[in-house]
Amino acid sequence: MAYKSTKSSGLKMVVGLMFLALLISIGYIYTAEEFERVAPTIKSADNMYWNKIKPIKVVLHDNIGLKSFDLILSDGKNSVSVGRGEIDAETKKQTLLIKYPEGKGLDPEAKKLILQVSVSDRSFWNFMQGNSNRKNITILLDYKRPNVNILSNSYSITQGGSALVVFQAEDENLDELYVEVGKVHFKAQPYREKGFYVALIAWPFNQDDFKAQLIARDIAGNSRSVDIPYYVKTHKYRTSWIQAKDSFIDGKITDLASEDPKYAGITDKIERLKAVNEKMRLANEELIHSLGKNLSTDFLTSWKITKFYPLRNGQRVASYGDERHYYYKTKDNIVSHSYHVGYDLASTKMASIKTSNAGKVVFSSSNGIYGNMPMIDHGLGLYSLYGHCSQVLVNDGDDVKAGDTIAKTGVSGLALGDHLHFGLLVQGIEVRPVEWFDQSWIRKNIDNIFKEADIIIKGQ
Repeated sequence: MAYKSTKSSGLKMVVGLMFLALLISIGYIYTAEEFERVAPTIKSADNMYWNKIKPIKVVLHDNIGLKSFDLILSDGKNSVSVGRGEIDAETKKQTLLIKYPEGKGLDPEAKKLILQVSVSDRSFWNFMQGNSNRKNITILLDYKRPNVNILSNSYSITQGGSALVVFQAEDENLDELYVEVGKVHFKAQPYREKGFYVALIAWPFNQDDFKAQLIARDIAGNSRSVDIPYYVKTHKYRTSWIQAKDSFIDGKITDLASEDPKYAGITDKIERLKAVNEKMRLANEELIHSLGKNLSTDFLTSWKITKFYPLRNGQRVASYGDERHYYYKTKDNIVSHSYHVGYDLASTKMASIKTSNAGKVVFSSSNGIYGNMPMIDHGLGLYSLYGHCSQVLVNDGDDVKAGDTIAKTGVSGLALGDHLHFGLLVQGIEVRPVEWFDQSWIRKNIDNIFKEADIIIKGQ
């Protein structure tokens, strides 16, 4: 009997060990990274438009590693393989570019395709087959380019100046619409009726060549570009040499530098001048440009602007577009360089500054070298700014009317005498204020363009 008991106990021990091993194995399978159960992901739009030209982009991702993929394109009757393969070990992300399979059995007249994407990973799960995922992408084929017609535009544009264009753009799947001038894209605002748009554009003063193209692009990638026929007028802007005196550097420059931690520790006076006149200036202008880029997407029914006259009896003390070279002690010792992108006016000390056109205040604080600086949105991408103020009498978000007093002239920022730095921007690009001082220019280049376009729109 003792023998049987010992044999029975041994059997139980073996069974117990086997069961424990099984539990450990199951636990390992469910917890080990090699047996992970997370399916790979397929990133793409569920529905898309395609013109068969630009490849379709699909991104595969897995938390451990991708193994293989399979791509099938179908027109509903016929199916063709457009991609299949193994993915290198340890690859967690793979981007696939799918081209249209010309001459491979799909109906060339098909308007709709289905792309089936299958992917598997390198997990040992599912009896070493790994985790898998599948996605069907609906593709609508579109080869038609947008229809674009220019209704009316300003006859000419001057280097550093502004111009207007009203046009028609039609496409069921219109995606992008802008006027391209060099590297700058000017957005268009819907005008009066569906399919009609207006854009106020600018020619940057420091850009020698000018070409304006109207670009319309749909979701499928079809595009059309149309040249806008402006008569181009170049303009030579003034270059000046300014002596950077010690009193200027130790005074205004040092005061501005001390207010900003990035520049407060600069001990060399020439480096301090360069930091304020160049680095701080560019940072201040970057803020101005970002504030002036916004354009409403609401329908514009009309836009009336009158000439700007911000300072009564104001006399010009500096022009727009001046290129300034600062020298220290001798003219051949140029130590700093900048551009003056506004128009300086002076009258009496702390004179009232008025806005000539209604708008909304988008900024009313201090902005480095510009000092206290209210900035106003007048619609259609046109913004006015008023620098070096001693007082600002408006706040962010305020609606102002033509004739409202918004500030007082002063010497804040990088100003040596009491004056107003007046600036105008079109979608973040500084433009010639003198054009907008002239009611005749506004009538010929803005008002008349709207009138010509309105006649065409009404006759549609």
